[in-house]
This record gives sequence, structure tokens and C-alpha cells, in this order.
Amino acid sequence: MPAYNEEQNIEGALEDACEVAASVTPAWEVIVVDDGSKDTTAQRVTRVSQQQDRVRLISFPENRGYGVALRAGFHAARGDLIFYTDSDRQFDLSELRFFLPVMARTDVAIGFRVYRYDPVLRCLLSWVYNRLVSAVFRARVRDVDCSFKLFRREALEAIDFEATDFFIDTEMVAKARKWNFRILQKGVKHFPRRAGESSIRASHIVSTLRTVARMWLRIYVPALVGRRERIEPVCPRRLMGQDIVRQQTPRSAPPHSQEPPESREADGGK
Repeated sequence: MPAYNEEQNIEGALEDACEVAASVTPAWEVIVVDDGSKDTTAQRVTRVSQQQDRVRLISFPENRGYGVALRAGFHAARGDLIFYTDSDRQFDLSELRFFLPVMARTDVAIGFRVYRYDPVLRCLLSWVYNRLVSAVFRARVRDVDCSFKLFRREALEAIDFEATDFFIDTEMVAKARKWNFRILQKGVKHFPRRAGESSIRASHIVSTLRTVARMWLRIYVPALVGRRERIEPVCPRRLMGQDIVRQQTPRSAPPHSQEPPESREADGGK
């Protein structure tokens, strides 16, 4: 869970995350990456971690960017299945129980917001951006920026990420599609922000388009942008005997769980 100035949300987000994680698996951990918050976000996470030893904090002294925060969290994660979401409490984390069973037949499960509680302009820009990403990277993804994604560890062990900002969401999908990992999409509920404010701005559009162009060249025509230094995959590979929090992949949904009517599935990238 990346967090930046989320002091009004973080304790509730951790309570939700711990409750849901404990309900779906006996082996779990919650990692918060505080990206140089100027408020009391880190202190609040520390207080929770003192009471719940499965909560871990990674704290940056200054703001390094959303992408850097996610990469740090992935690198620190020890599970066979790795999930991330934001700390703003705009998703119902209990829907994770519908994602776990599908991991038996996919490598990356991506959420898409069934009904989005964002300003109209932002929703319109997001719709255009998703169409652009689908065309440029040949990944039929409905909501590339939805921060409700679940990965098999093997996928993150194979993919390197370069983005330091919010473009990392697009990079995840583009590279998973390029390296032929199986992608599956499921609808999730979305809620209005309860507190705080988003750091996404319309002014980011131009820089995002430039980044899309550069990423396309790096992935598909690397000769045009020159060689780059090798970047290690975001998840370190497991070593023999390494202490890993293991998560058994369910083969079927629990008998008492039913797929919510608004949670639809869609294949993507294949």
C-alpha cells in the first residue's frame, strides 16, 4: 500500500487490509510504503505495527514518486501472490476474495471500476487514456490505472519496471502483455474519497503522453532509443530455503461465496 499524506485514511485502510487478509489466508502481511509524507502517516503506521506484527513500514525521507513506492513494496513482499492497492480507501478490499480463485488460471488479475466516483473530467480523460493504451500496447484493458491488482510472484520476478510515477500502472500492463503473461480483469466497486485529496492533475497529461511514447519505443523498438543499463526485476527471485510467506492458490471459490452481480470478468491481453 503506497501512501502519501494519508493520515486521515491510513489507520482505517490498515484495519480493512488486516481484516480482509486474515479472512482469506493464514499467511499474509501488509506493507505500507510511506512516500515522504509531510503529515503523521508514518507515525500512525508505526503505531499500528507495534500492535500488529504483520504490518510493516517502509518510509522514504522525501517524496520519490508513486512508481518508486510500488517498486519498493514489491521488492519487500515475501508472498507467492502479491496484491497492491492505494491507501485512500476507495475500494472494498473484501472483494479480494473473488480475485484469489482466478489466480489458478491467470498471472495478473486487474480490477476495473464498475462505477467510478471521480469528477466527470477525470473520468473522461481516463476513458480516452485507456483507449490509447489499448491501441498502443495491444492490451485490451478497461481500466489500466485501477489500483486493485493481484500478481503471481513469478510475473513480478520476470518483469522490470522503470516508471517512478503513476505511469507504472500502464507499464505493468504493457510489459505483462508484451511478455505474454495471462491477464484477467474483474469488476470492483469504487467509492468516493473519504478524506485527503488525489495527487493526480490534468497538467500531467502532456508528460504522460511523452512517457507513453518513450515506453512504446523501449518495449517494441529499443534500437531507436539506444541501449540502457540492465534493470533488475522488481521482485527478487526466491532462493533455496528462503523465508517466504506462502499463499496457496485456491482452486475454487469457497462454497459460501458468490460472485457479486456487478463484478464481471473480461480477458485482456490474449
